[in-house]
Amino acid sequence: MRMDFNNMEELLKKYWNCETTLEEEKQLREFFAGNNIPDQWKETAAMFRYFDAVKKKSINDLAFDGQVLRNVNATKESKVRRLVYNAMRIAAGLAVVIAATWFIRTEIRSSMPQEVVDTYDDPKMAFEETKKALLIISKSFGTAEAQTRKINMFNEAQEEIQRERDPEL
Repeated sequence: MRMDFNNMEELLKKYWNCETTLEEEKQLREFFAGNNIPDQWKETAAMFRYFDAVKKKSINDLAFDGQVLRNVNATKESKVRRLVYNAMRIAAGLAVVIAATWFIRTEIRSSMPQEVVDTYDDPKMAFEETKKALLIISKSFGTAEAQTRKINMFNEAQEEIQRERDPEL
């Protein structure tokens, strides 16, 4: 009997390496179908018994097809439900953001004095305010232009000094 166990051990090694023939696999199935299995191979025996049990089961085509179709339809329904649920969550979030923006905007407008708000009822007054703003900008441009001239003079002087030091430039 010990020789039989050694032979089975060799066959199992070949089986796990995918090197067994159909006859050797049949020997393994017959061996593990028996009752005298060593403890070290109990899990392997359970696996072989499972394979044999599954192989003996037959599928009733109508019942199987019906079950598959029910599962597919249930999956479709759950996906649609999930999609609707997520769309509702997004819509609710957008509604909260829009409402909050409207309330904040209304509150800011009501708390500011009318002079701060950039709207004028009188077109002449609006024109005068626009002229003032443009004059301020014009003065700023004039100051910036003067500063730019100074920088340009500095750069030209620096380049001239560089040319005197290194005539190749």
